[in-house]
Amino acid sequence: MVEPLWDFAQLQLHFVDHIQWRYEVIRPLVLFADVTTTQRAEETHLHPDTVRRLTRRFQHHGMRGLLPAQTALGTPRRGRQGRAEVVAELMRLKALYDGFGYRELARIIHYKCNERIDAKTIKKLWQQSPLPVQGELPLQTYHSHANRVPARFEVLKLYAQGWGKRSISQFLHVSRPTVARWIERFEAEHLAGLADKSRAPTVPARKVWLPLMIDVYHLQKRHPDAGRFRIWSLLARPDISERTVGRVMALNKHVYDDIPHVDKPDRTKPPGPHPYKATAPHEYWFIDGRQMDFAIDGVKWWSLIILDGYSRTMLAGAVAPTEASWVALMVLYTACLRYGSPKTIISDSGGAYISEAFEAVCDRLEIRHEPIVSTHGDSYKNLMETHFNVQRRLYDYQFSLTQTPAAFEQVHQRFLHTYNTTAHQGLLQEDFTPPIPLLVLGDAKGRMYTPDELTRQFSQALFPRTTNQHGCVTLHSDHFYIEEGLPQTRVLLWVYGEQLRAVLDNVVLAEYHCRYDWRTRKVTDIRDGVSYATRFASPQTSLLPFNAQETLVLYRPKPVRPQARLPVSAQ
Repeated sequence: MVEPLWDFAQLQLHFVDHIQWRYEVIRPLVLFADVTTTQRAEETHLHPDTVRRLTRRFQHHGMRGLLPAQTALGTPRRGRQGRAEVVAELMRLKALYDGFGYRELARIIHYKCNERIDAKTIKKLWQQSPLPVQGELPLQTYHSHANRVPARFEVLKLYAQGWGKRSISQFLHVSRPTVARWIERFEAEHLAGLADKSRAPTVPARKVWLPLMIDVYHLQKRHPDAGRFRIWSLLARPDISERTVGRVMALNKHVYDDIPHVDKPDRTKPPGPHPYKATAPHEYWFIDGRQMDFAIDGVKWWSLIILDGYSRTMLAGAVAPTEASWVALMVLYTACLRYGSPKTIISDSGGAYISEAFEAVCDRLEIRHEPIVSTHGDSYKNLMETHFNVQRRLYDYQFSLTQTPAAFEQVHQRFLHTYNTTAHQGLLQEDFTPPIPLLVLGDAKGRMYTPDELTRQFSQALFPRTTNQHGCVTLHSDHFYIEEGLPQTRVLLWVYGEQLRAVLDNVVLAEYHCRYDWRTRKVTDIRDGVSYATRFASPQTSLLPFNAQETLVLYRPKPVRPQARLPVSAQ
């Protein structure tokens, strides 16, 4: 049967010796791990520092640490006697080197003895410790090692023990930058950084020195018009390369002023003004097409744009599966309807721009058409061809994300708006303020035409019509479907070859096969219609689903007027 332990106040009545009393104070701390110093101080009505001191003495010296001569009970005081291990370490350090700082000594004691002592206590212990008899030092100086790797390792060991760089430098008789360099190399490369490395240059040896410069200088004076290869051959130095001679020649021209200068004809032509430099809006228009780098349903579409040469404004643009004349005429019609006709239009020699239909429209509009040949190096003359680089860098990624022609057309319109409303580098260099194409163009117009007059100029290929309430139009007695979502809307019917296309805002709505009679100027045999999904489609779904491939063309012949009957007398 185990009897419960008495309270400390009851136990101390049975103590016969102070050592027994002191041991009972620290016994729970020594034998059990669940009791703290603060708790034991409250149980024994002692100061926590007294309990800590008794515990530490017992751990270091055993029962001798509890003798009254070594431990005094009462109010704790600031100073205390240092451990023998700490005093011994300080004496060892004092025998090695006496230039330590007190904070440095505190760091070394902490690293070596695991004792945290402030600099003031270290200072008192350092000054009170006797000067030991100098014996044989366990360490050598840095330069006394036959192999430098152990010496460098000693630097790292002292640094790891808390020594400062200045103390290591003075103790091992090595410069402080050297100590810092080995520490940095060890932190970057570990032990591999302590090995010797070759001091051989990692770059080729420099061959340009003063004797070589003088030899080349004399050759340059005698042969001022000779090139680097001829000077190299006259130098007759196989260990010197031709390029080195060229560099020496260039250096000599900056050093020596008496090298004869021979004027050479400048073979490069200075950049002259652009041959089609516009001085006013609508003086020069530029039209060109670019095939996209991506495909929609296996077809790479085209982007056709007209650019004003003065303001760099993109006046009109369209997308199409081919670079055809009808697309070029459609873009030209849109630009002329908005801004009037220009004086001159520049294009390349593509079939869409040198066709008879395109040339005929330019003649009727009194536009001077000047096609250029890109294969002759004249592509720079067409500003639109160079401006396609802006389109490529700015919007090609957005174009490549489109999956349908309608989406491609919408992104193309956003590109035109973004380009026309943001700053242009060319306008900035020409001191336009602000350098924005649409603002530079302003309200300037070319030779204006009324819609009816412009339609007559495009009459051989263009027929304006207005849809009815069902999105259908009538052309020369043929009634056919265009777009249900565009009731009572004026659309343009473009005829090119055997194709009739309905267009609104440069967007192809529907396409039919037809036959055009140039003598009567009428369109006949309209059939095989195809309607396209565009942004103008009606948001309402029809009761019967509509198949764009099953359109029907109705022929409405004009009624024959009955002949007037002759009077009875004439009969």
